[in-house]
Amino acid sequence: MDARSARVQRDTKETQIAVAINLDGSGQARLETPAPFLDHMLDQIARHGLIDLDITARGDTEIDLHHTVEDIGITLGQALAKAVGDKKGLMRYGHAYVPLDEALSRVVIDFSGRPSLHWHVDFPRARIADFDVDLFSEFFQGLVNHAQLTLHVDALRGRNAHHVAETIFKAFGRALRAAVERDPRSDAIPSTKGSL
Repeated sequence: MDARSARVQRDTKETQIAVAINLDGSGQARLETPAPFLDHMLDQIARHGLIDLDITARGDTEIDLHHTVEDIGITLGQALAKAVGDKKGLMRYGHAYVPLDEALSRVVIDFSGRPSLHWHVDFPRARIADFDVDLFSEFFQGLVNHAQLTLHVDALRGRNAHHVAETIFKAFGRALRAAVERDPRSDAIPSTKGSL
């Protein structure tokens, strides 16, 4: 795989996760997790980020989905960190506002090398189908910690929990796409420190 692609396998006593990512893809996704609604959200990242994602996951779902969802975030974060490499020529920053009917979310990303999640989301209900919405922040915390990025997620409005979730994941995909774009004017590391 080239420097803009990565494959990561994570095996623990609780979960078995495999993630392949291509930052220069076309938005294709192959998703096999025990959480259909999460698959729907991961597909939004791929489609709106124009990245190819291949994710398979198994976990101790007889307990609940917590370990599996968190570990998918961790493994995706590890793959993302490998795919961006040394960050030379990376745009580094990305942001997006995405509406869906009454819902509107804003996501801002910085490949800063410093993990920091700022989650400002109040879902109007606790579950979407059988998916616990608290797990979304666990997913993004795992991703942020292992991709080493700063992420601000703000659900600005929305009455429908499905719409709120979808705007967050679509906005994340679009912000990610902007942040990992190659800078046409520079192949330097985008920091006055010389490293990220």
